[in-house]
Amino acid sequence: MLSRAKRFSIKQIATQAGVSKATVDRVLHQRGSFHQQTSRRIEQALGELEAQEKNGLAMGRTFYVDVILHTPERFSKAVKEAMTAQLGSMAPFRISPRFHLFEEIDPQAMHDLIRRCAEKGSQGVVLKAADEPPINLAVNRLVAAGIPVVTLATDLPQSNRIAYVGMDNRNAGQTAAYLLSRWLGAAAQEVAVVISSERFRGEEEREMGFRMWLRGRAPHLRVLDISEGLGVYGPTFARMTQALEQHPGLKAVYSVGGGNRAIVDAFAALGRPLEVFVGHDLDEENRQLLAEEKMAAVIDHNLQVDVRQVFLHILQFHRVCQAGPVMPSQVQIVTPFNLPQAH
Repeated sequence: MLSRAKRFSIKQIATQAGVSKATVDRVLHQRGSFHQQTSRRIEQALGELEAQEKNGLAMGRTFYVDVILHTPERFSKAVKEAMTAQLGSMAPFRISPRFHLFEEIDPQAMHDLIRRCAEKGSQGVVLKAADEPPINLAVNRLVAAGIPVVTLATDLPQSNRIAYVGMDNRNAGQTAAYLLSRWLGAAAQEVAVVISSERFRGEEEREMGFRMWLRGRAPHLRVLDISEGLGVYGPTFARMTQALEQHPGLKAVYSVGGGNRAIVDAFAALGRPLEVFVGHDLDEENRQLLAEEKMAAVIDHNLQVDVRQVFLHILQFHRVCQAGPVMPSQVQIVTPFNLPQAH
């Protein structure tokens, strides 16, 4: 770690990691006592600095932005890659993101983490979190302290966040309902909506849009809820398997969140046909499922455009640029036959 750190000042590493210069010195030189988690955070900060250096950032004013994501690893990885790719385009300003990524975190721990950003010199927070009172409270306190918060992919509309960036989730759910109804035909049957967690506003809005469209336009399709798989393999597989055992006619799924490989595997394990499967986000897992023709379609949007909008709104808050109005991300429908090449 010490050899990697030599390209950066102790102050740079400390600010990126959100710790003191003395702590960085102790960890780099293995002096005194320090928590292993602190060592990992400094290791991560070095990786973030190296990524910024690789992208040839202009050396203008630096804005330290904390990116806090409560999401499956597949989506946090996609966001991190998109943000890193956009950093160079922010010249003459230098955005220095500090990533805090969680597949599981409770509302109080999330509240505490958001509040700590104020103590660590944050000049903006990008947040994907559950719509819970403690989290809204933390956002309001941060904004009151002069630190802008932008929500990404799922909103906190009851909070004082300065902007939401992402797709129109209700419209996305309606799009999924339209596709499933066309592919399934006129026979009365159940369709499953698989939700990572009911605490996320974006997923709730997708489900509401899906239900509303089917109720008005395809009432012969009855919606079956499968929730709390958290978008990760094990819990999603277990809940999908249980639903399949209880509903022998089920053969169509709209996956609002993640865990899509687990859904496919649950059908396969029971020897059941999965005739129509629609999901979200063109991440690595969904690309593979589309290529295998295990998914019929993925509802996607341009994450590069989204993260650029996020950065611009933070810079606009600090009165150094104009971001313009926030427009919902354009929904794109990707099938196995128009799957774009991975970059």
